[in-house]
Amino acid sequence: MTKKEMQIGGRTLSLETGAVARQANGACVIRYGDTVVLATACFKEGTVLGDFMPLTVDYKEYTYAGGRIPGGFFKREGRPTEKEILTSRLIDRPLRPSFVEGYKQETQIIALVLSADGENDPDIFAINAASASLVVSEIPFLNPISAVRVGYLDGQIIINPTNSARAKSTRASCSTRSMPRTARSSRSARCRTRFAPKQASRRSQSQSRRGTPTNCCKT
Repeated sequence: MTKKEMQIGGRTLSLETGAVARQANGACVIRYGDTVVLATACFKEGTVLGDFMPLTVDYKEYTYAGGRIPGGFFKREGRPTEKEILTSRLIDRPLRPSFVEGYKQETQIIALVLSADGENDPDIFAINAASASLVVSEIPFLNPISAVRVGYLDGQIIINPTNSARAKSTRASCSTRSMPRTARSSRSARCRTRFAPKQASRRSQSQSRRGTPTNCCKT
């Protein structure tokens, strides 16, 4: 087993490989606090015809990771949630252009949340674990990527803020980067209206009559 540790955001981030999921072409377990994510990468021999790379990414957050078991009439997990679908896309977008040009073999990446502490969102760590699982495999993936979440609170930039800190943060950004350039960046912000209450009310009424949106923020 190989294990590497580093300090990010005042906490220890560790990556382990070689202990679990040895039948996969590549596997990595990432830990940050009490949040643990396992990512595996597998590929199938044989080039797919056509100008398309059949890459499948699945991100799974089962309820047992948070210490809960489904009860009531439905005892099993349901269909993928919106968070799982969006996180799968968040993993897919920066990884897809990082493969060697001309690689068209069927590839599957599965990121499974083993433990969630409720403070450290596992989606960012799933991106890092997926990239590490590709690097340690024989899949031609030569541009590893890394991802962090950036928050802005009390005039200071916070790396990988907790969920409680994100609720108070005025800005939030999720950035993935490879060695030569930034692969993907998404941002959100909370803004305050710059008008007095009466002026803002008149403006919203006039905008609603014109059929234009009244919000001043875009995610």
